[in-house]
Amino acid sequence: MKGIVFTEFLEMVEKEFGYETIDQILEDNELASGGAYTSVGTYNHAEMIDLLGSLSAISKQEVSALLHAFGRYIFDTFLKGYPQFFEKCAHGFEFLESIDGHIHVEVKKLYPDAMLPRFETTINGTEMAMNYYSDRRFSDFASGLIERTMEYYGHGFSMQKELMNQEGSEVKFTLKVAE
Repeated sequence: MKGIVFTEFLEMVEKEFGYETIDQILEDNELASGGAYTSVGTYNHAEMIDLLGSLSAISKQEVSALLHAFGRYIFDTFLKGYPQFFEKCAHGFEFLESIDGHIHVEVKKLYPDAMLPRFETTINGTEMAMNYYSDRRFSDFASGLIERTMEYYGHGFSMQKELMNQEGSEVKFTLKVAE
């Protein structure tokens, strides 16, 4: 997992829960990285799972809720860092549809070792089906990003999430734009 995910996560934890909480979640875990992350480094995603587990215990929030909140949070980082991806699209569906065929292609050029989730999309008028595939099972993170994307483009919408397998490595999001 790319380091920017870890550095942004710790930044969110500091803003939402305080620096003492960062210290605590780092101390609670024996991390191979030692908890020292750089935005361009690559780290085992198991460290994020450990950090989330500790934060969940401290904050009394479910890991799924924390991941969702983090997806919403990191959207603004992506918007500031890569505005060209957002400016090219006039609609949230258009942007979400571009993730696999354009955005992830560009990410792979910069970070060939990046292990990215895969998305398949189908649009039918005011409805989009977005299938998520990832062995990391961070669909709650994806749902936060998707939700924030739709808000950014100014859409009233509803979103349903359906697990396509027990492991959570395949998830279907159904988005409906309000008419």
